[in-house]
Amino acid sequence: MTHPFEDDSAPYLVLANDQERYSLWPAPLAVPDGWRVALTERDRAACLEFVDRHFAVVADRAGEPAPSRAR
Repeated sequence: MTHPFEDDSAPYLVLANDQERYSLWPAPLAVPDGWRVALTERDRAACLEFVDRHFAVVADRAGEPAPSRAR
């Protein structure tokens, strides 16, 4: 069985939080508190493309380094 966060054939959403950090999220799962849907249900590749186009490096408000773009 494929892990729900790594299934290339499953539908995903792209979520964003108030710091404009993005996350791929399996479409069947409830959106967690503090996150909103930035891109409605698509395949994994389309969601990754969306994140690549819209990702901006944002330093953490506490002064921590910006997140890595590594996938």
